[in-house]
Order: sequence, then C-alpha cells, then structure tokens
Amino acid sequence: MKKSKVLLVSLTSIMAVLLLSGCENNMVVFNPEGPIARQITELINFSIALMLLVTVVVFGLFGFIVWKYRERKDNMDYEPPEEHGSTVLEIIWTVIPILIIIALTIPTVKTIYAIDEIPKGYEDQEPLVIHVTSADWKWIFSYPEQGIETVNYVNIPEDRPIDFKLTSAGTMQSFWIPALAGQKYTMAKAETQLYLVADNPGSYVGKNTNFNGQGYAGMEFEVLSQTQKDFDQWVQDVKETAPKMTLEEYEKMLEPSHLGRKTFSNTHLEWVDHSDPHSKNYTNPEMYDRGHGWPGKIFEDKDNYKNKDGNNSESINHKESENEDSHGGDHSGH
Repeated sequence: MKKSKVLLVSLTSIMAVLLLSGCENNMVVFNPEGPIARQITELINFSIALMLLVTVVVFGLFGFIVWKYRERKDNMDYEPPEEHGSTVLEIIWTVIPILIIIALTIPTVKTIYAIDEIPKGYEDQEPLVIHVTSADWKWIFSYPEQGIETVNYVNIPEDRPIDFKLTSAGTMQSFWIPALAGQKYTMAKAETQLYLVADNPGSYVGKNTNFNGQGYAGMEFEVLSQTQKDFDQWVQDVKETAPKMTLEEYEKMLEPSHLGRKTFSNTHLEWVDHSDPHSKNYTNPEMYDRGHGWPGKIFEDKDNYKNKDGNNSESINHKESENEDSHGGDHSGH
C-alpha cells in the first residue's frame, strides 16, 4: 500500500513538472500585455478555477461513494431495499448544473461586451484607426489618417487605444494577437471591429487562426509597439522614403501567395474598400492548387475585379473547356 502511494505521488509530481515546463514559454494568453488581453485572461482563469472546483468535488464524491459502499466481508449478503427515487436529490442535481452555467455565463457576457469597447481609462484618448485587410496569405494594414500602408507588420503607439477595422479581400480569416487581444473574423464585404491597447513598447506575434488553404500556417505578422515619439518618426520616415503603390501592384498582391514585409506611402483605400457590400470580389480561384490534379469547377463571377472589360467570363469558360478536354471529359465525381 505504501509503495502504491509513493508511486502515485511520484507520477503526479512528474506530470506537474512536465506540464508547467511546457507552459513556460508558449502560453502567451497567460502573459497579457494590455487591458483587453487581461480581461480575457481573467475570464479564462475564472473558468479554469470553477471547472477545477467542479472536478475536485465530483471525483471526491465518486471516490467517497466507491469506498463507503464497497463490498466487504460483513455485507456480502446485504441487499439494499428498493427505492423509488428522491425528489430532493433530483432537484439538487438539476439545480447545481444550472447554477454552474449561470456562474460561467455572467462573467463571459460581461467580458464580451467590455472588450468590444475602448478599455476603461482610455475613453478620453482619440484611438488610432487602422484598416486591416486579409488576403491569401498576407495581412495588409492601412493607416487612413497617416496615408501609409504596410504588409505583414503593423506599428502602433504604446498606451493608446487602437481601433482595428477588419475586412477581407477574399476568403474568411481570423485576426488574433494573443498578447494584446482576442480574435475577430475578417469577411469580404463586411467589417468587424477590434480595440486593443499595448501597455509597453515591444514586439508581439499576430496570426490567422482560421484555416484557409495551403498557406494558412505561414500567415503571421508582427505588431511593434513604440513610444508615441518613435511612432511619429516612423510615420514621417515612411512618407518620405517609401514608394507609392499602384493599383496593378495591389491587385497582384491580392493573388494567393506569401509575401515579405512591404511599406507604401499611400493606401489601397483610394481604389477599393473591401468592407463595402457593393465592392468587387477580389478572388482568384483558378490560382489555387488543390493538390489532386483536377482544378475543380470555376464559376462565373460577374462581380470579380477582373471583369473590367466584360471579357473575363468568356476567358474563364474557355479555360474550363480546355481543362475538361485535357482531363478526359466531365469529372462530376470530384
């Protein structure tokens, strides 16, 4: 019996050490660097504590009942009397789960509404507006007030609210900066909003958490928090040294691909706002490699940005005809 207890304690200690060592560097959500992230972390910690309490109580009662009502030599022939249930017990084990759900729901709803507003203490500051456009597989950041644009990195001033206005040029993605805020989806012809504040200067990783094809895993960006002075100097440097982007360059950039960092002294907002319900569709389905040798069906899209001269549908139909001929006719089974 003693050996079993020693073995159990040893195994528990080893598992705890392994789990804690694994969390040291990777659990970014438990090291928040801003008020929005802190509210999310507090909710996570509360949920974990409540679930641990429930788990301890349930397993404690389970162990107690198994031990108390185990078979012993003095009750081998004991047969308990027939019972028809207990109304009191049934009410208790129905009410308890309801109370647990309520205990989780109230702080969750409060947090959801709280993080959709400018954090407390920053209401009097004018937020910096940054338009975020996702595309396969890159992130585009437009600063309308400053008239500049970056790709795959975004600079922000510390201790100032940031108002991210999120949309997508094509497929749906999920915008997430674990150390600073929660995640929000980006969708074409729609706009979502995300507020955050960075407490201190530093570099933080942002990523896409919504699977959207082969390039999904590499769709990351850097968030660089700077002092207001350094941020203003960076903006001035970009205006003076960065090249201007053309419409042709922007449309090429939206094609499915991975890009490095890019910086421009103008924004694509002068040509297109992807959150506008009446904007063109900036998708290129014929450029995706599906990995099984068959390009798939490409449907005519009258709102596609390539339909500038009305000839795009004809070229697409011609390409489909060539694909069908080269693959031996109709492949409706794919």
